[in-house]
Amino acid sequence: MSGWFTLFTNGRYILDGQLVEDHLVISDETGRILKREGYIGGEAVDLEDNIIAPGFLELHTNGANGFHFTHFTDSETYKQNVDGIAKYYATQGVTGFWATIPTVKPEEFQMILPSLAPRDIPNAASLLGAHTEGPYLHPTKKGAHNSSLFQACNTPAASVYGTTNLNTTVKLATVAPELASSSSLIQSLASTGIRVSLGHSTASYADGLAGLRAGATCLTHTLNAMPPLTSRAPGLAGLISLPRTSTESSTNPPAPYYTIIPDGEHLHPATVSFLHRTNPARAILITDSIELASLPDGTYPGHAQIPFEQTKSGTRATIAGTDTLIGGCIPLQQGVRNLMEWSGCGIAEAVASVTENVAGFMGIDGVGGRGVLREGRRADLCVVSEEGDVLQTWVAGIKVWDRDDEVARKEDDGESRG
Repeated sequence: MSGWFTLFTNGRYILDGQLVEDHLVISDETGRILKREGYIGGEAVDLEDNIIAPGFLELHTNGANGFHFTHFTDSETYKQNVDGIAKYYATQGVTGFWATIPTVKPEEFQMILPSLAPRDIPNAASLLGAHTEGPYLHPTKKGAHNSSLFQACNTPAASVYGTTNLNTTVKLATVAPELASSSSLIQSLASTGIRVSLGHSTASYADGLAGLRAGATCLTHTLNAMPPLTSRAPGLAGLISLPRTSTESSTNPPAPYYTIIPDGEHLHPATVSFLHRTNPARAILITDSIELASLPDGTYPGHAQIPFEQTKSGTRATIAGTDTLIGGCIPLQQGVRNLMEWSGCGIAEAVASVTENVAGFMGIDGVGGRGVLREGRRADLCVVSEEGDVLQTWVAGIKVWDRDDEVARKEDDGESRG
């Protein structure tokens, strides 16, 4: 590095869901994006007509590469495993992630969550905190969760997650809004800055509106573990058709953000397209990945969430011997490419659903934040092709992964073994 700044030339960058024909300048010293005029010299990076995107943000991931975020033995081993998965995420263009902890026992939440407090990880994606997907869920929409561990909404969140963890680690919680006392729970969580998403739920459209009015601002894996959208009963999914902003004449809250699993297993490709096209500025792609992601097909042991064997076959992961889906098996960049193919949207709009939309929902897109390529934000970015393939990943202004370098390294390893 030059010690001053890096100038990306001969390419485009993504801003506000659009491709911008311009160069981008980042500071080598502060790791932030600079204004784009007045710089001479520095280190130039020729993009060769590729595209700079904000670094991808993994909002809902349970694990990958053989590690599930409920796999806890001791804090030091757990930290090493988190660091390892963060390095893997960087190879997929991901520069920040929230670790999802599904429904486990309160003592397990309180054992695991201290290790998921936000932190930067050298040469890897940043850990941005935790998403607690449970235990305030409806038992008939449990999915792969253990419903015997579900809690009533009048059970204080502090007794489940721990007071310190609520203040430092938990950034997102999923709640079923039809449960008794759910509005009070949602209000309590939202008042402390924790984002609340509605999911694993039998809720009606009216129940969903009540949840939004209480402070929820998102839907968890839309149309999965919730009622279908029908002609006379739109359910939670119908909330995505609300206007983006509320007006003085409206009694309704603005449309929530909503997450979509674009793997072709949880939703039909046409359904993915339909959901995204309904409100692209609120749509968020997630992987809902589990530890089987990137592993070979086969049968694997369970863990604290799923005390059963699990089977992976291609992009499909189920409880062994059943058709119950237990999570996703594709990387986030594959989800971006799937959305482009299935909906016909361009690279900028697809990338917004894993960057700008996520950052806007989680409130991290301001000065010093990430997820958007504006002056003053962290220089967390990735270089992608027109087709959505990740070519490079940069974290805080430093290149941490390069596909060409990775290919060359594997070729050298092959030659040395040969």
